[in-house]
Amino acid sequence: MTARDPGTPYGQLPRPSSGNLAAPNLGRVPGMNGVPERVGYAAGVGFIVLGGLVAAIAGPLHFDRGSWLAAYLVLVCGVAQCAISNQRRFLGAEPVRPAQGWALFGCWNTGNALVIVGALLSIPLITDAGGLLLVAGLVLAGARTRHAQRPMRAALLRAFYVVLVVSVPVGLVLSHLRAAHP
Repeated sequence: MTARDPGTPYGQLPRPSSGNLAAPNLGRVPGMNGVPERVGYAAGVGFIVLGGLVAAIAGPLHFDRGSWLAAYLVLVCGVAQCAISNQRRFLGAEPVRPAQGWALFGCWNTGNALVIVGALLSIPLITDAGGLLLVAGLVLAGARTRHAQRPMRAALLRAFYVVLVVSVPVGLVLSHLRAAHP
């Protein structure tokens, strides 16, 4: 470990010398420079873990909607959020402004929270509001794929977003049917 240069601000690592190939990148996912991207990716991983925990306890607690909740947490809240948060790195796209990243993060997570609350309480209007926010988030994410350096990957990611957009109204219809026939 090298000693800190008195001219280097506390908490920052010194610049690598010619003998040091690279300074460690502590606490960051490679290619994720923005705070919203890192927070979104961490939240996505957290939702995947949470979904696994819900799956583990749903049976023993006789939680009827536990399998739906576990799948939703893993696939929509977790996997999709990891993909959205990692898309700039995956596509080789330019960084976005932090405000855009936070808007996307807010749409996605608020929308997911509303969908979960509306579905568990059988209040379809809350679920509908969440679905609208999810579609808005997917539109924002899709718009960020325009200047991708890797067009084939961009096409795959857009196809993934289209599948999600199509699944939103399907889920909303199912939510309405479930509320009408408990």
